[in-house]
Amino acid sequence: MIDSLIVPPGTRRPLAKRRTDEDFGWDKEPTKAETTEVMAKVAELHNVLFAEEQRSVLVVVQAMDAAGKDGVVRTLLTGLNPGGIEVTGFGVPSAAEMAHDYLWRVHQALPSRGRIGVFNRSHYEDVLVVRVRGFKPPAVWKKRYAHIRNFEQMLVDEGTTVVKLFLHIGLDEQRLRLQDRIDDPAEQWKFRKGDLDDRALWPEYMKAYEDALHETSTADAPWYVIPADRKWVRNRCVAEVLHDTLKRMKPAYPKPEEGIEGLIVQ
Repeated sequence: MIDSLIVPPGTRRPLAKRRTDEDFGWDKEPTKAETTEVMAKVAELHNVLFAEEQRSVLVVVQAMDAAGKDGVVRTLLTGLNPGGIEVTGFGVPSAAEMAHDYLWRVHQALPSRGRIGVFNRSHYEDVLVVRVRGFKPPAVWKKRYAHIRNFEQMLVDEGTTVVKLFLHIGLDEQRLRLQDRIDDPAEQWKFRKGDLDDRALWPEYMKAYEDALHETSTADAPWYVIPADRKWVRNRCVAEVLHDTLKRMKPAYPKPEEGIEGLIVQ
């Protein structure tokens, strides 16, 4: 299943044949239980990574509005050691951030060794919203694909495993979720009128995502396309990707201090 989520390097239209409502033949309740089991394994491996304190993991979460970025962070990371998690949300750049290059604020937020860092939106906004909204001309944002590839390769070379998740929601499902936000007083705080402006630009955003995934999915920093219409499927897929990532890293506890064998605490 995990292999089917990966965007192989060089894929021209990585979203063309991917269903947003894919369920892999799973049943809902057993899948939710299995997700809990997988995340327990993730927690164990995360503790070893934290103790090892030599490498880190960066999880990049990108999606259209209402696809579940916050839900992924809240649902799947709740059981992990909070001391080993660093979550950063990237909104509109501040004046200080605008005074630097677009990767400056990203570099400040990278996870330290031993930790899992999660980006809720990320440096990819600079080839997505910047492109679709026309904040920069093509001559500027087209160069950023190479910048990003090189930036992520540097992170990998320096010991950070980069995992990029695109939560792939369908247009109809997004409509339902946005309407729920409008209708539910407890959810209205999540909604902004600008969400509808972005929704009206859906084809342009999908093209921007297609190009971003095509240009930046590499062997060392791959994109995973997560079907997001069903939250329980989305969560299971993300859990499996995290578990597979940490398992392949093979973290190990550091060697104990010499001379402690046989010591008795009085």
